[in-house]
Amino acid sequence: MNFGFLGIQFGWGLQLANMSAIYSKLGAEPDKIPILWLAGPITGLLVQPIIGAMSDRTWTKLGRRRPYFLVGAILASIALFIMPDSPYLWAAASLLWVLDASINVSMEPFRAFVADKLNEEQRTTGFIMQSFFIGIGATLANALPIIFRELGITGTAPNGIPLTVQYSFKIGALVFLLCVLWTVFTSREYPPEDMEAFKKKSNVGFLELIKAMVAEIVEAFKEMPATMKQLALVQVATWYGLFCMWLYFGLTTAYHIFGATDPHSTLFDRGTEWGGWCFAIYSFVCFVVAFLLPKLAASVGRKLLHAVCLVLGGLSLLSIYFIHDPNTLQFTMIGVGIAWASILSMPYAILASAIPAERTGVYMGVFNLFIVLPEVVASVFLQPLVKNLFGNQPLYVVMMGGASLLVAAMLMHFVQDPRANSSTVEEPV
Repeated sequence: MNFGFLGIQFGWGLQLANMSAIYSKLGAEPDKIPILWLAGPITGLLVQPIIGAMSDRTWTKLGRRRPYFLVGAILASIALFIMPDSPYLWAAASLLWVLDASINVSMEPFRAFVADKLNEEQRTTGFIMQSFFIGIGATLANALPIIFRELGITGTAPNGIPLTVQYSFKIGALVFLLCVLWTVFTSREYPPEDMEAFKKKSNVGFLELIKAMVAEIVEAFKEMPATMKQLALVQVATWYGLFCMWLYFGLTTAYHIFGATDPHSTLFDRGTEWGGWCFAIYSFVCFVVAFLLPKLAASVGRKLLHAVCLVLGGLSLLSIYFIHDPNTLQFTMIGVGIAWASILSMPYAILASAIPAERTGVYMGVFNLFIVLPEVVASVFLQPLVKNLFGNQPLYVVMMGGASLLVAAMLMHFVQDPRANSSTVEEPV
């Protein structure tokens, strides 16, 4: 049931590792990069809560969540395939809006899908298995350009994008679609216990449905459990830090580690490819560590484990300031990968224990707001900070991201895990 997440993360991985470099190739200055990434958080802000509420009310031959996986995958694959052929900056930015909206349509119901199908004792392991497939997908996506380089592929497309990146996006489009199709057609969903009551609740007109969904989202905010409120602050600090890293790590590798001075230079291409390779390392670490987290969570508690993982990630990003060697840079990704494995599983496992099962979709959608809101803030307000305070030096934005992860770790102290006193030991997958 989690295999589709491999494809979804393949799409995310290609975007996160390469879009800043693509924008630079098409003429964007470093301080303009954040606003060009606005598509991701805005589409997440609008699409995920609505899709979450809609999927709670849907039942078809494909079930409740799977129709959304399928539609999102088809649209995202089309956008991925044509993205590296963009002739102008505005074209790439427009396609990113289509891509991110489509990925969000597929991704949000996957969180609820796992909670739907697993009982309380299995959920931590279920979300960690999701992290495992996310790690595999991201590792392959991030490594593809440098693998193509090692295979002897050189040259650029007419728009200046390296062929290694162009081929990676086209393969990614196919992988995205096939992986989601695998989940759609090989997994099943449990129907509502009272189908008549479910149909009565769902059988309304489109406008009535939208009004009902908005009302449900507002109600979910009002009735948000205390644990969810506490986790929300952790998520805001965590994802602000991650967004800073994703925006500028590739550029930091090119300028700070490889010494590039021009986005059209060979050093810039080698640096951004190496940045993608480093992302592959943290993704690899993620899916290896994912198998260790259930036992560790049972031993020390999900709350403490998540805080420690965030500290490792934050210190790793801060350490980049002292590094000037590409090979040494790889080791910083170990801490980031450990943090990433926990970020993708522990908050959701804690949250799933604190929210009513029949409203999992809408609450997971609302929870996503605390991911995208800090990204919106970063997209809108980072430009003057990068230009005037950091002097267009991407390194300092990455370091700010590391500091934000440390703040998130401190905020975990105030989170109440509903299962903190449980004696249940969850078996590994």
